[in-house]
Amino acid sequence: MTFKNARRRWLGAAAAVTLGLSALGWTPVTQAADDWPNRAVNLVVPFPAGGPVDTAARFVAKPLAEKWGEPAVIDNRAGAGGIVAARYVVNEKPDGYTFLLPAIHHAILPSLRDDLGYDIQADFEPVGSVARFPIVLVVNSSFGVDSVQELIDYAREKPGVVTYASSGIGGGTHLAGELFSKMAGVEMHHIPYRGSAPAIQDVASGQVQVMFADAPSAFSFLDNGNIRALAVGNPERSELLPDLPTIDEAGVPGYEAYSWSAMLAPKGTPQEIIEQVNADLQEALSDPEIGPLMAAAGAEPMLSTPEEFAVFLDDEITKWGQIIEEANIEVE
Repeated sequence: MTFKNARRRWLGAAAAVTLGLSALGWTPVTQAADDWPNRAVNLVVPFPAGGPVDTAARFVAKPLAEKWGEPAVIDNRAGAGGIVAARYVVNEKPDGYTFLLPAIHHAILPSLRDDLGYDIQADFEPVGSVARFPIVLVVNSSFGVDSVQELIDYAREKPGVVTYASSGIGGGTHLAGELFSKMAGVEMHHIPYRGSAPAIQDVASGQVQVMFADAPSAFSFLDNGNIRALAVGNPERSELLPDLPTIDEAGVPGYEAYSWSAMLAPKGTPQEIIEQVNADLQEALSDPEIGPLMAAAGAEPMLSTPEEFAVFLDDEITKWGQIIEEANIEVE
């Protein structure tokens, strides 16, 4: 048999196999990547509609849909702090039509739960970051503390007396407080709530003195005079609150804590699709019109390559894992 005839026979057999698999609903990855997208793309948000992560997702969904010529559908799958959505996406075909929009919760959960049913690093492909939600250190206006250094001095003088609220045990606002206590060398009493709204309401009423609040929650109270903002947890000053210092420059060198959202794909998603989505995502986030829209919702565009986000996610998992271990934090 000549090489030409052998090659012809092999191609014929391969074509027959492909046709047979196609009849069963399977599409070769290379073919899927070549004409992607040719139908709606599912963006799975792990939280209810109207929240910060959902809002950021909707800001980028529209320009992405316009770029792709296909709908970018927001699919809210709330439950178990983000676990329900991650379990759903990890079992979807890695064909570029389903993406998870994780949040800081997904970097915290591996250190709190051993029953996730997925590995956020091993079972997903990093696509890129989407938004950053600054964490704002706020105090009740009648507390009598006007700066980060004054808060530190007060907490050192009266260990365990200062109370700080959070949206719940093991959440980003809780761990931001634990990180502050560790780095500032102070002891504060944690008061967990079921969500940010009741937590910051009690800070505004004076039931609790301090909160490391996500910006969307803080914004609604900063104008009423009951809450005073002292600093932000960003690595640099936030464009949302440009007059506020960072916690780092205000007295706790090296402090950095903020919430975020991003995009992941199921493991095995073609690299060319991931690169295309990342490029389109960065283009959408760089649009000068999207910044003010995000700012109104307490968010900032957060751009990264897939490689940069992979490093960021690894660092977040390590960082919060150490805080959880040192503070002996457990969830029921």
